[in-house]
Amino acid sequence: QVQLVESGGGLGQPGGSLRLSCAVSRFTLEHYAIGWFRQAPGKEREGVSCISRSGGSTNYADSVKGRFTISRDNAKNTVYLQMNSLKPEDTAVYYCAARFQIRADEALCGNPGSWGQGTQVTVAS
Repeated sequence: QVQLVESGGGLGQPGGSLRLSCAVSRFTLEHYAIGWFRQAPGKEREGVSCISRSGGSTNYADSVKGRFTISRDNAKNTVYLQMNSLKPEDTAVYYCAARFQIRADEALCGNPGSWGQGTQVTVAS
């Protein structure tokens, strides 16, 4: 059974930065594309970013493009989401999720098979 654990959430200032981590265990990270998703109160969950198995392909929601950066360290079994220029509308529970992927260079994270428990990010002054 795969396991993903998010950390790094908390209170961030508007214009500030936070870095989320997604530590994976019980599976080999290099076989999976990893996505970050978020769900704000009263809203549907949305995809934020996705990174391919190799790390060579990434994609971002328009709302975070240019502000967030996804990266991965397969040797450390960890995926990161660097969030800069935070906005109050970034407030949400952030989840990482894993999708088994055949091709190493495709950033496809829809319908992932495994999810973390989520970490709260609150952006407020």
